[in-house]
Amino acid sequence: MTKIEIKDLHVNIGEKEILKGFNLTVNGGEVHALMGPNGTGKSTLAYALMGHPRYEVIKGDVLLDGESIMEMSVDERARRGLFLAFQYPVAIPGVTLANFLRSALNAKAKALNPEDKGISLVNFRRLLRSKMDLLKMDYAFGARYLNDGFSGGEKKRAEVLQMAMLEPRIAILDETDSGLDIDALRIVADGVHQLQSDTLGVILITHYQRMLEYMQPQFVHIMYGGAIVESGGAELALKLEEQGYDWIRDKYPDTRKTG
Repeated sequence: MTKIEIKDLHVNIGEKEILKGFNLTVNGGEVHALMGPNGTGKSTLAYALMGHPRYEVIKGDVLLDGESIMEMSVDERARRGLFLAFQYPVAIPGVTLANFLRSALNAKAKALNPEDKGISLVNFRRLLRSKMDLLKMDYAFGARYLNDGFSGGEKKRAEVLQMAMLEPRIAILDETDSGLDIDALRIVADGVHQLQSDTLGVILITHYQRMLEYMQPQFVHIMYGGAIVESGGAELALKLEEQGYDWIRDKYPDTRKTG
């Protein structure tokens, strides 16, 4: 079964420590929502898990199905099944979404088997259309340049389509709801729901109760000062909706905001 174990993770950006003993275990089939005030380290966690060179892990370990990923490159982590949906996806003019996805699939296949010749154009189109049908997307979407001129909702739907095509084991969604109106939010959440399975674990970074209403995570965690300080279920998110984060600051006065 898929499992990611984040153990006592400490991460620096430059000389500043952002994550200060972060612990979390996510199994396949589970959705964990990660909430917290701005600047408490949520996006730092996402980038550190993917191996961004700016984020220096100074202590701790991350195990994917029992194997440490700490010495793996970004592309190797991706091939092993980690996926990050960006808060602000980058536009790549001149590269169609379809070509981007086919290149990603072929790179993943070749890494597993150097003799692999890649997916044929016919099979790729068949696969792409089946995933677009699943996500209720127009086929013309694949011919557009990646994120170039996309609306906020279209960018996030493109990220979900990448998830569908690459079939990761652990998906980290970094504020996928950022900048979306209610209709776009529902479409994106429905798309992620369509991809959920016992082999996919999801870490959902969000600020908004509405996203949790659509995603219905089994676990909700509050992050403050670079670590998880509270865990629970949907009731914890409702408490945040009603009371904000003042009670967290009052309860953990010695937990310094990371900035």
